[in-house]
Amino acid sequence: MISQEQLTIDTLSVNIYNSEEELAVGAAQIGQKYLEDLLKRKGEAAILLATGNSQLKFLDILIKSQKIDWSRITLFHLDEYLGIKGENPASFHFYLHERVGKRIQPKAFHYLQGDALEPIAECDRYSKLLQAQPLDLCCLGVGTNGHLAFNEPQVANLNDSRLVKLVHLDGQTRWIQVNQGHFSHFDQVPQYAFTLTLPAILSAKKILCLAPGKAKAQIIQEILTRSICQTRPGSILRQHKNATLCLDRESASLL
Repeated sequence: MISQEQLTIDTLSVNIYNSEEELAVGAAQIGQKYLEDLLKRKGEAAILLATGNSQLKFLDILIKSQKIDWSRITLFHLDEYLGIKGENPASFHFYLHERVGKRIQPKAFHYLQGDALEPIAECDRYSKLLQAQPLDLCCLGVGTNGHLAFNEPQVANLNDSRLVKLVHLDGQTRWIQVNQGHFSHFDQVPQYAFTLTLPAILSAKKILCLAPGKAKAQIIQEILTRSICQTRPGSILRQHKNATLCLDRESASLL
């Protein structure tokens, strides 16, 4: 039996689980039920997926449940490094293909092309795909500086007119990629990346944000207790009408 505490901050639901494992199970149950109900009502769905360590167990449980008809689901992903090929193990394309794409048979999986020869044209191409297929569910995490996708505090725009844009990556974010073993040294981490904007993320009818671990405790406290602003991009989740933030005891320890 999974136990949890529940809070509501503005319109944001906050679930606090006893461990990271229970968080992953609980989040997967929420996502599975939502998708099952949605497919019964609509017949199809579109999901926006993220990468990162917070998503690993969650995605694995969601896929292993075998209760979701992926053939009726179109998949998108949140962000991608600029100048990196999809077969590069450090790319988000590779991450999602290995952990999701090749394990299921979705209706479609639209990947951002990190090695596009015309990056601005790639932003436009992906924006048109998003406009043609409104998002039903967004699954993502939040960074230690509060970023959602690659909407870092210095480039986040709560009222961005774009759906996809190119951004310069914060040094802290680049170091995290090294520390997590995705790149062997700092200079290998690309300086720029494609990202869906905050308005694009908030366009999803439901948002499921996973933020486990002690390293997230400080930013979670700030996101939930201080003002909603671009210096804490994750705080924008408090304005969404159907968003759930999933924490464990460590990430919720400063609340």
